[in-house]
Amino acid sequence: MASGTARADRFAPAFRDELFELMRWRRDVRHFRTDPVAPALLDRCLSAFRLAPSVGLSEPWRLIRVESPAARAAARANFEDANAAALKGYEGEKAALYPRLKLSGMDRAPVQLAVFCDETTEQGAGLGAATMPEMRRYSVVAAISMFWLAVRAEGLGLGWVSVLDPDRLARDLGAPEGWSLVAYLCLGWPEVERDSPELEEVGWETRAAGLIVEER
Repeated sequence: MASGTARADRFAPAFRDELFELMRWRRDVRHFRTDPVAPALLDRCLSAFRLAPSVGLSEPWRLIRVESPAARAAARANFEDANAAALKGYEGEKAALYPRLKLSGMDRAPVQLAVFCDETTEQGAGLGAATMPEMRRYSVVAAISMFWLAVRAEGLGLGWVSVLDPDRLARDLGAPEGWSLVAYLCLGWPEVERDSPELEEVGWETRAAGLIVEER
């Protein structure tokens, strides 16, 4: 067996069970305390990005930490405009329920990150991305998922804000040409712990009963 090769018995059954418990407890958090997150803890969680898979080993993720009052105000205004426009797209029960949804933690989250994909990176020499360029963005999503689990393992919460105009946010944050927004993340200590997704609790949607797997 080659040095460093993974073994099926490397992880104990208890660890495997805890891994699935961690995935079950991964929540999309919108309600945060304002307590700061220690820089060393944040750096530890961010290191998960470096462990993520990426197409052609391109590592296309690029992060902007949104810190200044001006940058946060621009992101917040972006969300509010997009949120108002989204409401107009619903009718009936969904339209009545939509205003009850808390879709952003921007008002309280102490850490806010804009995560981009560098669509023009030369790293990886285009391997895998020449035929499927979207794989770069998928790689960023995979890295975010690993970061999300690392955050949750530390007791922190993460919220992914998607009610945004991505091009406007990229301009407001001064993102370089060729960077496309994948996620706006709010991170901090959860104000409440939930056993189930908040969208399920308020009656917006329910989880699928099972996994759809087809054979061909």
